[in-house]
Amino acid sequence: MSPLRTPVAAAPAAGAEIELKLALPAGGGAALLRKLAAVPALARVAPVRQQLHNQYFDTPAQDLRARRAALRLRRVQGAGAGEQWLQTLKTADAELSALSQRGEWETPVPGPALQPKALRAAPPWRRLDPDGTLLAALQPCFTTDFERTCWTLHQRGGVVIELALDQGRIHAGGCSAPIAELELELLAGPPEALFRLAAQIARRVPVLPLSASKAQRGFALAQGLLDAPRRARPPVLGARRLLQDLAAALLGETFDQFCTNLHGLLDADHPELVHQARVGWRRWRSALRLCLPDLSLPQPTWPGLEPLLGLLGELRDLDVACTQTLPAAQGAYVDGSPTRAADWERTAQAFQQAAAVQRKAVRLALQEPMTGQALLGLVQWIAALPQAAPATPRPARHWARQRTERLHQRWKKAQRKASDPASLHRARLLAKRLRYTIEALQPLLPGATQRWHAQALQAQEQVGRLRDVHMAALLAARLQAPAEVVAFLRGMAAAWEQTVLTEEAVD
Repeated sequence: MSPLRTPVAAAPAAGAEIELKLALPAGGGAALLRKLAAVPALARVAPVRQQLHNQYFDTPAQDLRARRAALRLRRVQGAGAGEQWLQTLKTADAELSALSQRGEWETPVPGPALQPKALRAAPPWRRLDPDGTLLAALQPCFTTDFERTCWTLHQRGGVVIELALDQGRIHAGGCSAPIAELELELLAGPPEALFRLAAQIARRVPVLPLSASKAQRGFALAQGLLDAPRRARPPVLGARRLLQDLAAALLGETFDQFCTNLHGLLDADHPELVHQARVGWRRWRSALRLCLPDLSLPQPTWPGLEPLLGLLGELRDLDVACTQTLPAAQGAYVDGSPTRAADWERTAQAFQQAAAVQRKAVRLALQEPMTGQALLGLVQWIAALPQAAPATPRPARHWARQRTERLHQRWKKAQRKASDPASLHRARLLAKRLRYTIEALQPLLPGATQRWHAQALQAQEQVGRLRDVHMAALLAARLQAPAEVVAFLRGMAAAWEQTVLTEEAVD
């Protein structure tokens, strides 16, 4: 993928912070510092180390969080400067990306207490709290403690970047979670300089793009939702009139769903994380096919992601068999027979063991440098979308309706021609694309498309169940399950296939 210029301001304005945030899936430690020291851009730059303690504040109703603002008090120790306290207010827009542009207002304060006068001096606070109600209700929420290793890089063309390695913990409500991330903050120069440096790092250190700030992760930890599956949240389209802005919102949200669930998979075993990661990727591909023909941008590529995507698909098949297909079929197979019950139990255990091995393989793939390089390339490609002129300028609403109607016609045609498992699968894929498109573009579409959505969802789920039974039979044979179990699952698949084909013919 060729480098793309990102459409953010050429340099941060006063009160603004342009930052690229990267999680470190392999963790930190001395080995990580050695790898970073070998990055050419850092080779001759002496790092500065500091110990940072941060207390975050919000109202009991989390009004600041709801308005995408964060307020903290920070104690800085080290670097020969003694102890210093800083009060910081941050704001952010609704975009979801590892590359962010946030408002930041930081003020030195005398100690570990909020200073209302300094807070009121920040322009956004006057908009957030015009009557002082929020200020009166603020209370401590959670803390973070970490060591920051910081490099300040001066590069050609007046580029200045601050690279910070943060390693430590978040503490909230008696729980804690690790911090291991890199923050690349642009102090001067164009934003593509951040991607050039990130690409150097990603060749040596495994990274994952991370959109969640420490504040967002702290609130999630306090609520027991830190590794919760990230489901689709169709973007707020608002008054977007330009196709390229609409595309940036759609593709940014779907890609964030994919990356956030990948991050959750590093530490949590919940099968829904795998499912939602794959949903995010399918939604990304669907949005890409929807938007790309009408934009003047090259097709993005992701060869470095193919191993991970294959592993995720295999893990999802095993998870579905373990949690859905096998439990649903158990009673019909066992039918009161102790011998059959023992065979089924051995089969279920083989599936569970295979899923555990596959989950480890996914985590190892997330720690491969090529995975982070591919993800970073897509982050940069999405960031360039707002500057991509549409091939044929037209109102976003008209474009959305035309594209959705065309996709609906393609699906209905494929559905009418479905006469075997292969053609059923092709129709199912089109049903998914239609469903994702209607969900994403709903504010721009007429109400009639909700009927299409319900029809596509029903068709997708019906053929999906058929595929799940087929896959369970294939996996059972591969895992050398008892022959009677394999034959039973194959019989179920054949019966279900006949039912689906008959219903399709009737429809």
